[in-house]
Amino acid sequence: MASTVSRPDRVAQLPPRERILDAAEELFQSEGIRRVGVQAIAERARTTKMAIYRHFDTKDALVAEWLRIVAADYQAAFDRVEAEHPGRPEEQIMGLARFIAEGLPAISHRGCPFINSLAELPDRAHPARQVIEEHKARQARRLVGMCAAAGLPDPEQVAAEITFVLEGAQVSRQNGSIDRTGERLLRIVEGIVDRHRHRDRAAAAD
Repeated sequence: MASTVSRPDRVAQLPPRERILDAAEELFQSEGIRRVGVQAIAERARTTKMAIYRHFDTKDALVAEWLRIVAADYQAAFDRVEAEHPGRPEEQIMGLARFIAEGLPAISHRGCPFINSLAELPDRAHPARQVIEEHKARQARRLVGMCAAAGLPDPEQVAAEITFVLEGAQVSRQNGSIDRTGERLLRIVEGIVDRHRHRDRAAAAD
């Protein structure tokens, strides 16, 4: 949500619902879901608690809607790489890896919103947790589809390996345990694809 105008000026121009979501995003990312109350969100959004409850029945509903927006950004990344590399699934896979790699600097400051939220929401019945689980399942299906379209053997296994690497890189960047995380991430994902591609060729040659 970067802009050339100052945050107060920009927020003042937003409709009430978007202003609330903007404030919630900033506070949830910087301070965590549990520590942030509705009053703090209202003050940040320059509105009232009553106004927030007109748009969102509960704080949990607000958290869930924020995470739906975050999930939509990730799903849009799939759409972009598919549009940029039509009919070239291996390049689409690497495009996703680049998307994650390029986002790692922000992760180092605030952490992955999904990982952070899961840590704060142990109840699987929580509506926001359900948003995350549905998003991750959809993401996994799309990645499996790319691996299958690339002709890689056992696309579910390939997608699982890539997912482990993508999510592990985010945690490693957040805790500072690995340097050159983005560069290493791209190299590892490329290696996974190449290894499975060569395995398929070797099997065909036998």
